[in-house]
Amino acid sequence: MKDSAMYIPTYEDMLAAHERIAPHIRRTPIRTSAYLNELTGAELFFKCENFQEPGAFKVRGASNAVFGLDAAQAAKGVATHSSGNHASCLSYAAMLRGIPCNVVMPRTAPQAKKDTVRRYGGKITECEPSTSSREETFARVQAETGGDFVHPYNDPRVIAGQGTCAKEFVEQTDGLDLVLAPIGGGGMISGTCLTLSTLAPETRIIAAEPEQADDAYRSFKAGYIIADDAPKTIADGLLVPLKDLTWHFVANHVSDILTASDPEIIDAMKLIWKHLRVVMEPSSAVPLATILKNPETFRGKRVGIVLTGGNVDLDRLPWTL
Repeated sequence: MKDSAMYIPTYEDMLAAHERIAPHIRRTPIRTSAYLNELTGAELFFKCENFQEPGAFKVRGASNAVFGLDAAQAAKGVATHSSGNHASCLSYAAMLRGIPCNVVMPRTAPQAKKDTVRRYGGKITECEPSTSSREETFARVQAETGGDFVHPYNDPRVIAGQGTCAKEFVEQTDGLDLVLAPIGGGGMISGTCLTLSTLAPETRIIAAEPEQADDAYRSFKAGYIIADDAPKTIADGLLVPLKDLTWHFVANHVSDILTASDPEIIDAMKLIWKHLRVVMEPSSAVPLATILKNPETFRGKRVGIVLTGGNVDLDRLPWTL
């Protein structure tokens, strides 16, 4: 793969990533629920990326970046900024390869995610909960450490790695009419677009976003990137804006972006906990929330949903705040 951050990854890059990361990630299972199918009028297939060892899909892209480094680059380690899951996953991949990992995290990030980063050996530098503070703090940390910058989503290596999830999804199901995933910066959606546009071009791709952090929705409608600096929503994994690479995939391959309110996200989260019996974080519940809000779009369809992560702070569940 080329080094330029502007390089748009290809289907062949995804296939190479799939082979590279196979020894380091889990092929996550599909879960279904007769109750949720009856409730929505659709046949729902949940891809449980919350079952990855670090608890999130982002281990795919992080592993592809880390294990793609040459020896000289790897010796300097890696660095990133992240609200939590990418930080955890990059720390995990770096631990497996035995290299340093420095991460910048908002001071408001869930304690569970900070604990996970430290457990995997990542070194945390905290910043204020805004995009501008995150990027300014990171510039200083990277200058001090010299680590290879692995962007949480606007990185062709990361997007190619995330695309391996959709490859598995297609192999594990007998055809899907639609696939939904949450959208923040757009890494998972971009990887999904990358894979499905070749492997299953007939499958529609829909992104799901919190109403209180709906910059991707507004960007999609406007036809150009609109970035919020510090949105607030319980879906803490979806607080970052689209960037050039992810915007390319959203603009060219996403059929629609649907939104849901925080109370609707909480209701969907409870339904998934109760009927799938799996622990997942608020960001992962946004797709089901949008399905419940827009039943006519999904009724009678075979719908794939990516449960993107399970790193929820059990001491601060969103319905107890």
